[in-house]
Amino acid sequence: MLLTTDRLIIKKITTTDAPFYFALLNSPGFLRNIGDRHIRSIDVAANYIKENILSSYNINGFGFYKMVKQGSDETIGICGFVKRDYLNQPDFGYSILPEFEGMGYTTEAAKAILAYGCKEWNLSTVLGITRPNNSASRKLLEKLGFQTIGKTIDPSNKEELLIYEYKYYI
Repeated sequence: MLLTTDRLIIKKITTTDAPFYFALLNSPGFLRNIGDRHIRSIDVAANYIKENILSSYNINGFGFYKMVKQGSDETIGICGFVKRDYLNQPDFGYSILPEFEGMGYTTEAAKAILAYGCKEWNLSTVLGITRPNNSASRKLLEKLGFQTIGKTIDPSNKEELLIYEYKYYI
């Protein structure tokens, strides 16, 4: 366990989370707002976790974490940090299964993980990227204290993204 909030337990993701990851990365909101990661089976999801999530923990010391509902052991979403080659600071991201959208879980997890990351990993500047038409993500980033600083192009698909910045002051 990494953290707890009023309703969630925040934990590291493992390869046993592959069925959840398969469902999340193929959910309509993830595909529409983040993009297709080409996860077509649970085995591919397990490999994706190994190559992306677990390697980030080892290389960067941080990564994405799963949101688990307290008292149920039900994984409902992810939240955390990614180091992208085309950004000079860690990128803060999140996603949740559709049946848990609009219930405040992502905000709850995001506040806790953002504060933890800034303090524990000395992240004084964190970025957030989103598609311009993803109003829910933009609203959450702004609620967390991120400010728009410009635009960038995602090199994998040449798509324009908005860049938000969060400054943590000790």
